[in-house]
Amino acid sequence: MMERAEHHAHSGRHAGAFRWPVRVYYEDTDAGGVVYYANYLKFMERARTEWLRAKGFELPALAHDHGILFVVRAVEIEYLRPARFNDALDVTLELTDHGRSQISVFQQVLRGHEVLTKARVRAVCVDTQTIRAARIPPPVLDRLISEESD
Repeated sequence: MMERAEHHAHSGRHAGAFRWPVRVYYEDTDAGGVVYYANYLKFMERARTEWLRAKGFELPALAHDHGILFVVRAVEIEYLRPARFNDALDVTLELTDHGRSQISVFQQVLRGHEVLTKARVRAVCVDTQTIRAARIPPPVLDRLISEESD
């Protein structure tokens, strides 16, 4: 599955990718001074939240106005190079697939042009009351798949 995105990995750049800057703080590192592996998932989560915000959706509003949440169902991640304390990173996100109740994104953590980590993330839309899979409301899906942000 990760192979489909290999063409993105050589440059670390793609015209349609959403980008979110992240600074590595001391608390993000392990005893060896490198970013602890689980923290890359946190960086990616923040970028997904900011991508939704750029699309015009605050998480509380999605829950209140549309009765939905997005929850991560699967992650496939590769760690290629370490990030260290005080590195300035960019986390990118590209929507790669969508269905009635789920979206898939390709994310990378970059230091300049260097790809440090890459992942495929599948998130499922769930009903806030039942926490069961739910159809993504058409107005939400339309905005998510649009090339434009608010």
